[in-house]
Formats: sequence, C-alpha cells, structure tokens
Amino acid sequence: MKLEKEFKYYLENQEMLVKEYNGKYIVIKGEKILGAYNSHREALENTVAIHKLGSFLIQLCKPGEEDYSLTFHSNVTFSFN
Repeated sequence: MKLEKEFKYYLENQEMLVKEYNGKYIVIKGEKILGAYNSHREALENTVAIHKLGSFLIQLCKPGEEDYSLTFHSNVTFSFN
C-alpha cells in the first residue's frame, strides 16, 4: 500500500508526535515530518508546492485511535476508523 511507511511511522511514534504536535495536521514523508499545520488545507497547499501529490501523508496528530486516517492525494481518499 502506498504511504504505508509513513502511516507506520506515525503509529510507531504517535505518543512522541502528540507531545510536540497535538491537534496539528502533520505532513509525513518517509520517516520525516515535513511540517505541522492548523488545517488539512494549509498542510496540503504548502506541501504540494514542493512535493508531488501521493508522496506524503497528512495526518491529524491526536492521542488515541479515533483519528487514524490515511489520506491519499489522488482521485480517492481513504479513511480507516
């Protein structure tokens, strides 16, 4: 699955990431945080200016499992709850 590496990174580091980015939309590419934003739109607009669609994951950074999502920037958006 595309972006599986990024989502796995988020899951494995969620506790640490929440301490730094709680409530922010973080952009993950590989195992690197590219940025943290107040909205999904802001994260997408800023990141797509530099990186190709489909090459990064935007994840709402919050504790717990209810906000897990995978957003694929193509013609389709998937959400896993």
